[in-house]
Amino acid sequence: MMAFMQRNESHFLPNGAMRAPDGEIGFATLPEQVHRKSVKKGFDFTLIVVGETGLGKSTLINSLFLTDLYKDRKILSVEERVDRTVEIEKTTMDIEEKGVKLRLTVVDTPGFGDAINCEENWKTIERYIDDQFNQFFKDESGLNRKNIVDNRVHCCLYFISPYGHGLRQLDVEFMKRLHQKVNIVPIIAKADTLTPIEIRKLKDTILREVEEHQIRIYQLPECDSDEDEEFKQQDRELKESIPFAVIGSTQIVEINGRKVRGRLYPWGIVEVENPKHSDFLKLRTFLISTHMQDLKDVTRDVHYESYRAQYITKISQQAARERNKLRRDSGPNFEAVTETDRLLQQKEEEIRKMQDMLQQMQQKLRAAGSEGEGQKAKAREMNF
Repeated sequence: MMAFMQRNESHFLPNGAMRAPDGEIGFATLPEQVHRKSVKKGFDFTLIVVGETGLGKSTLINSLFLTDLYKDRKILSVEERVDRTVEIEKTTMDIEEKGVKLRLTVVDTPGFGDAINCEENWKTIERYIDDQFNQFFKDESGLNRKNIVDNRVHCCLYFISPYGHGLRQLDVEFMKRLHQKVNIVPIIAKADTLTPIEIRKLKDTILREVEEHQIRIYQLPECDSDEDEEFKQQDRELKESIPFAVIGSTQIVEINGRKVRGRLYPWGIVEVENPKHSDFLKLRTFLISTHMQDLKDVTRDVHYESYRAQYITKISQQAARERNKLRRDSGPNFEAVTETDRLLQQKEEEIRKMQDMLQQMQQKLRAAGSEGEGQKAKAREMNF
């Protein structure tokens, strides 16, 4: 018993602090501490889905998250959709997998592209995204910041019709208006209506038009050099797959005694999770397994910071106009520089520096995107 006590006491310093074994300090456990805290707190992710009616948005979301988010939805007739405006429908659900909790919010936009005049379809969606930024800014600036709920939109799945020959004017207008506010991931809907050659041709056309119109879709970050080859190969395949050509289905069909989710046609069966049939698995891997955190980081570091800088600048300019008006009204009795003026001027200088940093960050993202597109083009030429 005495030997055990002596052996146990050897792990303590004279002041009673714990001694780490083999001369280690012990901070190597920090990742485990962060992991435990994060798992206990849970994660938030907000996804907005945009596209005209009939492209399979609801089916794809149900397929991705193995649920039925739209069981109570009423299908409108053609007459009802003619003059319909864009609406916002938000659904939040809690998902738990292996002890990890995810608070998923899916924002649908029924009515997008349905009306005869679709010129301002993007305004309702832009207003919603700005409202979430504004609410987060107010919560962040308040006194009680402990339990802030992050409802900022982290990703936009934008559905493109497979029946055209590229982007329509509506697609271009929407993406140009929103690409500085949200991570846009283009999706080619109902890929089972196209042959593999047609899909490849449509993907190349969309990427070319995106570049021509200077639209910045979400760019996957480059892999770190210390990543294993399997992860690097997966990353290359994901980058080559954008825009993702997908098929969604919640129907279970049987193939040679094997049950799969798919679509049954007179000429055969299309499997949702078969990589030869669509990019569904790659989209799910990208969205959930590999890049969910990066989508959140880009939203926080680029899109939200851009909004925050613009908002503070707007407030500062308004305050400056009020000071000038007060100076004019007060005449010689107005003090030239007050302590408040000095603090506001300092804040304006900080905002200018922040805007310069954001511009540099956005230039780096554009440069990385251009480099990525060049690598994709080379890869396609080699594959061809």
